[in-house]
Amino acid sequence: MLDPGGLLMAALREALSHAAETSQRLSLVSERTYQNPYTAVEWPETVDPERDWFGVPEHSSLFGTPYWAELSEPQRCRLLFHEAANFYSLNIHGEKSLMNGLAARLYRKDLLEVTGYLHHFLDEENKHSIYFGGFCTRYARIYPSRNLHFGGDLPRDVADFLFFAKTMIFEEIVDELNRIQARDERLHPLARFINDNHHREETRHLVFGREVTAALWHAAAPGWDDDTVAGVRDELATFLTTSWREYYNPDVYADSGFADPWQVADDAWQAPEQAARRAALTARCLAYLRTHDIVTKEVQL
Repeated sequence: MLDPGGLLMAALREALSHAAETSQRLSLVSERTYQNPYTAVEWPETVDPERDWFGVPEHSSLFGTPYWAELSEPQRCRLLFHEAANFYSLNIHGEKSLMNGLAARLYRKDLLEVTGYLHHFLDEENKHSIYFGGFCTRYARIYPSRNLHFGGDLPRDVADFLFFAKTMIFEEIVDELNRIQARDERLHPLARFINDNHHREETRHLVFGREVTAALWHAAAPGWDDDTVAGVRDELATFLTTSWREYYNPDVYADSGFADPWQVADDAWQAPEQAARRAALTARCLAYLRTHDIVTKEVQL
């Protein structure tokens, strides 16, 4: 494996040179669109979980299953309310891991090319957590995460690649859902605002994340042995699956009134309609990873 202090550092500097240009451009946009999260939104005193939609019905984790057909409209609204709180909770947990990883990489010698944008990235993720946490603590609760993790005790080059690749994967999935929910006029204005705000800033993060992920892969992977490459690919495939599995949360189904929430979670995960939805929402992310030969096998979604 390449020495992170020698050949790899030189390869990273060369590979990140284009990402540095992108980093500077995105930094300017972040400065121009800077937002105060404490004044940007007015929080309603209360919301009605059985009247208002807080998520798009067709993207509920139970849509297309027999469970969905058995629910009344108020029950469907309540389910989507709890699913929205779970979605925001997943973002809180994901962004906590992301902020830790970004902070640890600030001003590292081999990443100085992109440190300027890492500051904006970190700032914007913190603001996102304020919105997500604001909703959950005011109206619902923060659901615990069972699976999400971005780190690991690995050689630095492997850890760096997996951190940025997992960040990209997580944010690709989230952004697809943000974009859909921000545009749906059926949703409560607060839900549309939170999703739209996140989508606008995540668009920049994804541009950055794709470039850095590809740069790190092409700089480091040629020096890895076959077992390391295979292990990295397996880790990303597992992360994709476990990230999606978090959207089928038994706690959500319990709060929505289902008597056997674990069975509901298993049934929903296995439903063909849900598998097709996951594949459609992950298609762009997987296409990018395959273009760079990062993922080469089918991923079970």
